[in-house]
Amino acid sequence: MNKSYIVPVDVPDDKKQEYERNFEDATQGSGRLMLFAGDQKVEHLNNDFYGENISEDDADPEHLFRIADKANVGVFASQLGLIARYGGDYRDIPYLIKLNSKTNLVKTEQSDPLNGEWYKIKDIVEFKKASGLKILAVGYTVYIGSEFEAQMLREAAKAVLEAHCHGLLTVLWMYPRGASVKNEKDPHLIAGAAGVAACLGSDFTKINFPKVNGKGSAKALKEAVVAAGRTKVICAGGSSTEVSAFLQTLHDQIHIAGANGNATGRNIHQKPFDEAIRFCNAIHALTVEGKSVDDATKIYNG
Repeated sequence: MNKSYIVPVDVPDDKKQEYERNFEDATQGSGRLMLFAGDQKVEHLNNDFYGENISEDDADPEHLFRIADKANVGVFASQLGLIARYGGDYRDIPYLIKLNSKTNLVKTEQSDPLNGEWYKIKDIVEFKKASGLKILAVGYTVYIGSEFEAQMLREAAKAVLEAHCHGLLTVLWMYPRGASVKNEKDPHLIAGAAGVAACLGSDFTKINFPKVNGKGSAKALKEAVVAAGRTKVICAGGSSTEVSAFLQTLHDQIHIAGANGNATGRNIHQKPFDEAIRFCNAIHALTVEGKSVDDATKIYNG
């Protein structure tokens, strides 16, 4: 089988098989990652989980785990503490642990964002060994353009290096943000952020879908994909979007821009359980299995 990735040379010889196993498990051999994002419990507090047009199922944190357990996902991303509370009942889920998180209460107008680490890689490795859970990857958010970017870049660099030393995959959330950033969705700036992720050595980078004249542009995204080189690009799913439009956008990100997956949270978990499963499976089919938009829509419609 032709591998869809290259093992970076910072992975020690005795950890290469584990790294390869984690990559194959996370992407099901496709090279594309379907990341189910469940880290918003911190990032957006309860705004994403309770309110108008949000299913009552979503008010309970276990809704996230129930979806990740029953649907097709590459990894389920959340904080270690939440995984520790529920993971014992959901041992088959492939996990990604976020190393840092912050709330959205302090606005950029008040202070540039700082997203300091919660855990060291050794903490994740010890937790993985003690829990026996399927922890395949770690993630870290960097806000380039923040006056605190130096700290986040340093912590991200160390996290990638140490994660690879233990055979773990890495995903870097790379978001331009701060008083110096005039347009967070600028295609050229987002491409620059993807290039920084490559310099940090990450396996994947999660970026925002760039906009041209106020609209998401798969053609513009291609600049970021090229800038990232061997670091694979996945796009954030954003706020809830009409299903067919979401699936078409995801198709274009992959087949026009050359992205290698997606990171979807609200568009999945804000739906009732059964619908969330169908939509998750539709996204996975399009992303990992190479299905068409029509085929994915049929999966969603049941």
